[in-house]
Amino acid sequence: MGPEGDTRMQNPLNTPPALATPALQGATTTPQSSADARPGIVVSWARHLDEVRAAQRLRFDVFAGEMGARLNTPLAGHDIDLFDNYCEHLLVRDQASGQVIGTYRVLTPVQAKRVGSTYSDTEFDLTRLRGLRERMVELGRSCVHPEHRHGGVIMALWGALAEFMVRNQLDTMIGCASVPMLHEGMVSGNAAASIWRQLQATHLAPIEYHVRPRLPLPIEQLDSSLEVDPPALIKGYLRLGAKVLGAPAWDPDFNSADLPMLMRIADLPSRYRKHFLGA
Repeated sequence: MGPEGDTRMQNPLNTPPALATPALQGATTTPQSSADARPGIVVSWARHLDEVRAAQRLRFDVFAGEMGARLNTPLAGHDIDLFDNYCEHLLVRDQASGQVIGTYRVLTPVQAKRVGSTYSDTEFDLTRLRGLRERMVELGRSCVHPEHRHGGVIMALWGALAEFMVRNQLDTMIGCASVPMLHEGMVSGNAAASIWRQLQATHLAPIEYHVRPRLPLPIEQLDSSLEVDPPALIKGYLRLGAKVLGAPAWDPDFNSADLPMLMRIADLPSRYRKHFLGA
């Protein structure tokens, strides 16, 4: 859902299959504006490789430039991994300049089968989610240009995602939500450990959906007593009814701790259901 780590694999394909053949019957592959978009921004699904490249450049600027992520990429200045060629890419553009200022990528159940897993499978053991996979999408690589980090861009992205889910009869979203290891000028996992402690008490999913990190953040060695707010994106997910599925994984390439999160359309609070779905 939030920034994710690099898989250190290069994709030999030149054209994304998800763009050449839509992953789902009825999937949006033409630009659509959204009622959630602020004036001056346009929401669309990428149709061509050059549009995907624009999203990958934004991701590189945010993840490598701002967060200091170490990206092993086949194309300089772009964040590219194995999963990109199998995903649908959602874009928000500045209407005046045409610049991509926000993006998500979406891995559908059909495409997850083609690639062999989700990205989240590389960070967590998702065995307990096997019963959800037929109607579960993975959200990832979310980012917004630093000059456009207002609620309008995120709300526009979420509105388009909700429409996509309902149109394709999907009901569950998962992803890795990142907490930067850099806190108050120091690289430390204390902030992530403290956020996990808070959310474990208030937003933990039922035990039947718990997952386990493959490379756990060493919680027991960290100070989890800090009073620190979760990142804005995680707080937004929680307002939408999201649950945390377990303890965070450590992603050394992205210099972050990743929390596994799950959102279900059925759990959307009524005010957001009316806003996004009109129901």
